[in-house]
Amino acid sequence: MNNQYQTDNSVTPIEISIEQIDIKGQYLQLVEPIRLSGQLNIGELIAQYPINVEQGLQQSMLQIGVDEAGRGPLLGNVNVAAAILPETWSGLIEMQPLKDTPLSILTDSKQLSEKKRDRLYPLVQQHAIGYVVAEIPAAVIDQVNILQATMLGMRLCTEVLLEAIAHHFVTSMRQVEVLFDGNRCPELNHAMLVELGIEKSIIDCQAWVKGDARHTSIAAASILAKVSRDKAMYALDAEHPEYGIAKHKGYPTRAHMEAIEKYGVLSAHRRSFAPVRKSLERAEPVI
Repeated sequence: MNNQYQTDNSVTPIEISIEQIDIKGQYLQLVEPIRLSGQLNIGELIAQYPINVEQGLQQSMLQIGVDEAGRGPLLGNVNVAAAILPETWSGLIEMQPLKDTPLSILTDSKQLSEKKRDRLYPLVQQHAIGYVVAEIPAAVIDQVNILQATMLGMRLCTEVLLEAIAHHFVTSMRQVEVLFDGNRCPELNHAMLVELGIEKSIIDCQAWVKGDARHTSIAAASILAKVSRDKAMYALDAEHPEYGIAKHKGYPTRAHMEAIEKYGVLSAHRRSFAPVRKSLERAEPVI
C-alpha cells in the first residue's frame, strides 16, 4: 500500500453536533444544534480512489454529490446529505453507470415511489464509500432563514466529508468535484480546510440544476436526505397524530393548515414561514 495513506481499513462513523459556526468571519451561536451523522469506508476510499504521485499516473476525480430535502414544508428539519459513490458508479445517470449494480433504479428521489426510496436508502448507506446527513432544525431555519440554513447544511456536509478524507490522505489530497443540486454553491470555510491540508485549488464546486436527475452521486444524496427526513416526520407524527404529519410531511396542505388552526403551532413548526407566523399572530390576545 502506498505510504501516503494511513493503513486503516475500517469504516469510520461520523457523529457530530454543531452548536457554534463561523459564517464569513462571524461566530454564530445556534439556537439549537445541527446534527450530522454518517460514515466513511477508508479501505474502499483508498482502493477506489488511489493516489500514486510517485508513478505519475493520472488520478480519477473524487466526486461528492450533495442534495437537500424539506425546504418547502412548514414544519420540521431541512435535511441535507452528501454522498461519495464507488468510482465506476459515479457519473451521468443517462450513461447508466449503475446498470447491473444494487443501485440500478437510483434516480431523483422525487421520481421514485416511497417504497423504492425506502428500498434504496439502506443500499446507498451500504455501498457508498462515504456519506453524511445533516439535520438543520426548524429553530435554526427561523434564525438564519431557509436558504441560508440549506446552504449551511450543504457546506457542513461537504466540509465534514472532506475533513474525514483528509485524515487518511496524509501527504497528498486528491482533486475533488463537489456537485450541489440547485443553482448555487455554498461558501466553504477554505481557511479551515487549508489547515487540514486541503487547498482551495483542488476543490471544484459546481451547481447542477435538477442535478438529482442527472448525476448518480447527487441522486444518492437525494435519497439519503429525503428518506432521513421522512423518518423524522413519522416520528413526529407518532408524537402528534392529530396533525396528520405522516400524510403531508409538513407541507402546507389544507389538512395541515386546518390542524394548525385547530390545535395550534408546534415547537417543530417554522415560525418564520408566513402561514405559521400569521397563525401565531391570530392566536395572540388583543390588548
